[in-house]
Amino acid sequence: MKGRGTMKRMMIAAIAAGLALSGCSSVGGEGYGFGGYSLVRPRSTSVGDGSMAVTPPREWNRVSTAWAIDDIRAVEDWTLNGPYLDSISFVTGLKGGRYIIRQNKRDAQQVPKFRSDMTAPEVTAMLESFYRVKAGTVDLKTTSLKPRTLMGYPGFQWDYDHLDQDEVWRRGRAVGAVIGGRLYLILLDGARMHYFDAAAPDFEAVVNSARFRR
Repeated sequence: MKGRGTMKRMMIAAIAAGLALSGCSSVGGEGYGFGGYSLVRPRSTSVGDGSMAVTPPREWNRVSTAWAIDDIRAVEDWTLNGPYLDSISFVTGLKGGRYIIRQNKRDAQQVPKFRSDMTAPEVTAMLESFYRVKAGTVDLKTTSLKPRTLMGYPGFQWDYDHLDQDEVWRRGRAVGAVIGGRLYLILLDGARMHYFDAAAPDFEAVVNSARFRR
């Protein structure tokens, strides 16, 4: 069973990586193409629920919620080479009592709700739960948790490595803050071999450009 699951995920990864390019080229940056992706140009762009804007230093691909596992209005995902290789995720203004992912209440394992009074360690524990419960992570190691500002507000930076069921180690970095009782978060996740490091400068530029969109 494990081998079958790994094979399936590897096939999906290969398809997703290919569609990331075909989806963008087919629509010319307007709407979503056949692959479920639309082009994000290097200019100020609103993300998630529209309350935050960022400026990527080069073109990225926005993932349609038809493909994303976090089909929530406050959450948006981008990728360069396909979501199994690299991705930037945005959480924008998530209210207390809401989830970062849709889930069936009857499921035995649940990702906790976000609470407005959560501390940085509690937010990262919620994110780790998402990885373990919904993303197929079998091992996750925190490498750093330290203060960092986001949009001028005090927040945190969480660095971590995780091993998934496809036996690929991935690396992640999340920069977030609870502002006015709502969660704002920008998260980079990518294969530890090459893809994370290749996308990291873009991620830092995106984080540093983030601002409220009035």
